Amino acid sequence: MPPRPAGRLACGRFSLPLGRPLVMGVVNVTPDSFSDAGRHGTVDAAIAHAQRLIAEGADLIDIGGESTRPGAVAVTPEEEIARIVPVLDALRDSGVPLSVDTRHPETMRAALGHGADMINDVAALRAPGAIDAVRESHCAVCLMHMQGEPATMQQAPAYGDVVSEVGRFLDERVAALQAAGVARERIVVDPGIGFGKTLRHNLLLLAALDGLVAAGQPVLVGVSRKSMIGALTGQPAQQRLAGSLAAMLAAVARGAAIVRVHDVAESRDALRVWLAIDEVR
Repeated sequence: MPPRPAGRLACGRFSLPLGRPLVMGVVNVTPDSFSDAGRHGTVDAAIAHAQRLIAEGADLIDIGGESTRPGAVAVTPEEEIARIVPVLDALRDSGVPLSVDTRHPETMRAALGHGADMINDVAALRAPGAIDAVRESHCAVCLMHMQGEPATMQQAPAYGDVVSEVGRFLDERVAALQAAGVARERIVVDPGIGFGKTLRHNLLLLAALDGLVAAGQPVLVGVSRKSMIGALTGQPAQQRLAGSLAAMLAAVARGAAIVRVHDVAESRDALRVWLAIDEVR
């Protein structure tokens, strides 16, 4: 296993140790989420779900108010803000960092004003004003690679060399944030499994994840319940737990620092067993 990034992640009100993989629990405040069929789409349901994930041992909670599944229709920042702000307010004193999954600078500013500790952006802060929205805060930022837009990204994704192209893109975005004054200790990168990638692209990225880890930034990986798991197992989203755990452990074995999951209790158990075996040597 490659060495994990040394030190800690500066994450808003928190300083997170990177010595073991961190589990980020997913909370979608959306009516059209692929993973839970919108079961947590109301504010009250999302809050209750987040509290359950925290009780199960989530190290962070990632709150999303806009679905970015393949083919998803964009929502306005106003609608997104209305969905996530009450959840942030309810969870502010929960004792874990709160991440907001958004690509809209307006939503970033609103989220930070209501206590968000991380901005998780599928567009890697490329929108005009996005870097300015986070620059003066103390939040962590996750920069994800995505080819195209959610509405069309899976129509015909193509690369010459997906591993080198994704790595180069993330290096460039890290450099852009540093040049803007965002400290390296605040930055996480994500190869964007399933975002403008075929099954083979996803497998190649996961197999070569240790190379991305070697670049020096903590790497976040989200494979939970995604279509690649369905393609490999033939299972619908609600029955992809076993495949998701296998892919998560493959990512951890290659140095992933944060895993973004829907099933926190099961992920924590799998990691506990895997780490016990890995650390006994």
